[in-house]
Amino acid sequence: MLRRSIGSNAVILALFALVTAGTLAITQITTREPIERAIREAAAKALLEIVPIERHSNDLLVDTYPIPKQYWAMLGLKQGGNINLARQGDGNIDAVIIPTVAPDGYSGPIEMLVGVNRDGTIAGVRVTNHAETPGLGDKVEVKKSDWIRSFDGTSLDDPGRDMWKVQKDGGAFDQFTGATITPRAVVKQVRTVLDFVAEHRQEIFSAPVSQRAVEVEPPATDDTKQQGDKN
Repeated sequence: MLRRSIGSNAVILALFALVTAGTLAITQITTREPIERAIREAAAKALLEIVPIERHSNDLLVDTYPIPKQYWAMLGLKQGGNINLARQGDGNIDAVIIPTVAPDGYSGPIEMLVGVNRDGTIAGVRVTNHAETPGLGDKVEVKKSDWIRSFDGTSLDDPGRDMWKVQKDGGAFDQFTGATITPRAVVKQVRTVLDFVAEHRQEIFSAPVSQRAVEVEPPATDDTKQQGDKN
């Protein structure tokens, strides 16, 4: 009797485990594509805020250049990363978007994307992840404040190399009321990215089209969609 009961329980547990495993597998398969699509759309949105679609003819997400390992520490990247390349119709690179991390934020690392134009000016900066204090340090987010836009159009020569600091430290960039550490960390890291690009400009702006970009068709623009409708 006891053996029969144990055997029945074992069968029930085995069936339960099988059904659970099957459910999890089906859930993973059915949700993987939507999740990947959502991640891709979020990444594309951040990139396009820095370099709008009218400034390039390629797919920013797949036309990339890997950052050499020896520069990971300089850019604050523990696991490395890729530079997104914005190309014009003739194939020339008009701007690049570089991932970087400011390690010395008030509440921890501040992850960013820094866009640099071919002429060395900043195309745009966006903070993609941080743990800064709400109402103070979170003003680095574009949805909370326009402060991050103050980098647009600046370069190593404008406002000048020695002025890449917050005003409290004698520099050209505003700090937040009640918060200096966060903007100080961001300014310092954006300057670091500009130094990196200046040092490796030839290599970065002559990067070949990545293999992924060759294999993936560029996204359809409104013009190509209209042309397709006519055909």
